[in-house]
Parts: sequence; structure tokens; C-alpha cells
Amino acid sequence: MKIPVGIIDNADASHEGIKSVDANNRCEFSITSDLCICIVTWNMNGQVGYEDIRKLVGNERKYDLLVIGLQEVPRTNVLELLENALAESHLFLGKAVMQSLQLYMFGSKNSELHIKELRVDKQGIGGCGGLIRRKKGAVAIRITYKGINMVFISCHLSAHARNVEERNSEFRHISQYLFSKNWNPYSKQAQVTVWLGDLNYRLQGVNTFPARDLIHNDLHGLLTDKDQLLQEAERGQVFNGYYEGTLHFKPTYKYNIGTNVYDTSHKVRVPAWTDRILYKVEGKEIEATLHLYEPIEGVFGSDHKPVKAHLCLKIIK
Repeated sequence: MKIPVGIIDNADASHEGIKSVDANNRCEFSITSDLCICIVTWNMNGQVGYEDIRKLVGNERKYDLLVIGLQEVPRTNVLELLENALAESHLFLGKAVMQSLQLYMFGSKNSELHIKELRVDKQGIGGCGGLIRRKKGAVAIRITYKGINMVFISCHLSAHARNVEERNSEFRHISQYLFSKNWNPYSKQAQVTVWLGDLNYRLQGVNTFPARDLIHNDLHGLLTDKDQLLQEAERGQVFNGYYEGTLHFKPTYKYNIGTNVYDTSHKVRVPAWTDRILYKVEGKEIEATLHLYEPIEGVFGSDHKPVKAHLCLKIIK
């Protein structure tokens, strides 16, 4: 079967791994860029409150598109909460939903004028479902907006530190089969691909208390060489040629719910950067600048902290 080249990470390309970039916090909205996108990922742990939703979308909304990927979503009308929180500034454009794995896209008030195409797809990879609905896999939105062909993939991969190869395999499966049913060999490949979600890669080769000591002393940067995702990308297994903001922030998992304190249960899990946002640009027609990559610290309703990125695109004439 043919593979949609706009989605899959090219296994034949020269090995590049993940390229870390420092976020440039200065974004002159709609002045130096053609398209500004705010991207948020959050594992909700089956809980939701309107106050957390408001913090998720923020008050300063200088962006054209807002893309929100959610995992472990409870049986609540999250879309209604998001629409209420964004009513003054943004309109609902589309969603991709697979049980507890959900992806929403909002645009500024005149955004519908700029959409040429919007399609959705999903790929399950087993995991829990049924009554607790904690589905693993990915949901995706493909959109052509202001002439830029983009794919946003929100995923929830297998848990536990030992399941590295399983996560790698899930990434490859999702990459291969998303949008493959209706793939047109003559269609444009995605110029920009963004992955977001609870990728569940953990820290390898460090125990929980030494890791916590480093984090407590603001030395968490020393833990990045223990990060499984960066290790696997360096081996050429996943996300070859993707960009990610430098991990200047503390690991976003696992917290005691309602606090900024890492897990004090009997499991005392090793903190980890499970929640990530990565992007890749194909060709030389688009220039991408990352202006923000950080957690949303004020959200306490889950054992994960949400992570937000601000990505701006410029069409090279």
C-alpha cells in the first residue's frame, strides 16, 4: 500500500534526530508572520473544570489558529466549555474525536474565509477503552489555511518506562496509516506537520529521588540526556528531522492532583517530560519560528501539566 508522504516520517532520509530550538518570545502577531498558531496538549486524567479550561486557552490570544489536543478526557462536553471560554475571540472550526482522545481547532473571527480544506482521521492502537474510555492512538486534522497545507496529530502512546519499543512502533503505525484510506498520490504533501500529546516517553537510567533533587535545584536541564524520546530520535527510530523547543521547563508528569508536588504515592514515579509538541517543515516555501514552549503551571486538575507552544509561519515568496 502507498504511504501518504505528507504524514510519515521519512525512514530513508538521512538521520537527523530531533533538533532542539530555543523559543524566541517576541512575536509580532500578523506583522512578520503569515500565520500564528497556538498549540496546547493536556492529559486531563479524567477530570475537568471550567477554570482550568479558561487557563488552558489564556487571556492573551494573539494567534490565528488555536489547536488543543486532549487525552483522558472525561464524559463531559469539553467542546462547549472551550467555546464558552473562547466566545469573544475565536470560532470553532473542527474536531477529531476517538473516545477520550480529542483534538479541537479554533480560528479567529474571519478564519473560515481562509480554509480551503479540512479533513479528520483517527487511528486506534489498542489500550484501554470500554467503560473507562482511556483510548490510546491518535486523532488528526488536516487543513489548508491561507494556502499552507498542515497536519496536526494528537496522540496518546503506551505508558511505562519499559515500553520504549512499543511507543516507537505506535509512532510508525500512526504515521503510516493516518489519512491513508483516501490518499491521493497527486495531492500536496503536508508542508507543516505538528505532533502533540502524551507521548509517554520517560527518563531512562535515573532513579526518582536523584531526579527530583536536580529538579528542586533547577538543574533539570541535566536530565534531558536521560529523556527516552530524545534518545530514540537520536537512534533514528522516531521523529527524524522534527523540531522541538528546548526543555527549559520542569517535567510535566507526575504530580499530586491539585498541587505542584511530584507523586508521593507508594509508586513515587520518576518525573518525566511525557507531554510534548514537535513540528516538521517540508521544503523551503515555509519558514517556521517557535516563540513559546512552556507548561501552563496554574492548572491543577490533573496529574499532568498542560504544555503550550506558539508557532509562527511565514510564506517565502
